[in-house]
Amino acid sequence: MKACARAAGEGLPMVRAPTGRALARSFVKVSRLPSPQTKSQVFCSIRVSENAARRIEAAAENIFPATKDHVNKATYAINRGQVIAVPTDTIYGFACDACSAGAVNRIYEIKGRIQTRPLAICVADVSDISRFALVDHLPHGLLDSLLPGPVTVVLKRGENSILERSLNPGLDSIGVRVPDQDFIRSIARGAGSALALTSANLSGQPSSVSIKDFEDLWPHCSFVFDGGILPSGRAGSTIVDLITPGAFKILRDGSSRHETTAVLGKFGFVEAC
Repeated sequence: MKACARAAGEGLPMVRAPTGRALARSFVKVSRLPSPQTKSQVFCSIRVSENAARRIEAAAENIFPATKDHVNKATYAINRGQVIAVPTDTIYGFACDACSAGAVNRIYEIKGRIQTRPLAICVADVSDISRFALVDHLPHGLLDSLLPGPVTVVLKRGENSILERSLNPGLDSIGVRVPDQDFIRSIARGAGSALALTSANLSGQPSSVSIKDFEDLWPHCSFVFDGGILPSGRAGSTIVDLITPGAFKILRDGSSRHETTAVLGKFGFVEAC
């Protein structure tokens, strides 16, 4: 890396800050280098930042619009056990084949998330939910009134669930989403399976409403599909436990608590303590 011209009268080098597709050019003046060790640390840090910028720049080649023209590309990646980033009706998420243990583990690695925290699944249509969870105890029309939409329903898997037991091992329940977003539902439909789905961010960090929010994680995805800035905010979906007949429990308020409880009330459900 070439150093910039020396600052007049100071004899101190100016170094160019790392650049990348999404980073503006700027210059950083090194005001004090008290020891060779400190100098080495500074330039090592700059090299690391440059390498990160190059990885982001390379990953930018795998960003595509979240449109029907790219559904096949996304489906191909899912069927090959890869992780992709996609918009939903709430926030951006990482998605993979819910029946691929390797892909699911990769999501945990990308997020830095502990394996004991469960992942939800996304399916294409409300009628698909019965393939993965028990729904016979729910009133007719309830799920269709809640979904598609910004709601995650928690249900028992049941013995006939086609989900791999390696997904959320030790749990007999599963959170299920049918987002009100055509792109991700088309991917699930094309893959013929459920997608494991979780927010596109490092564990514990704010949720992402644009792909720029998780730019540092682009290199870990096979593809990033850009749906623009999502308007619903960072609250994510409302998570509601519907395992007990006639009762519900809100596990996360999310972006649709009021609407969700209103629908459940119309079907005679009461909120459990």
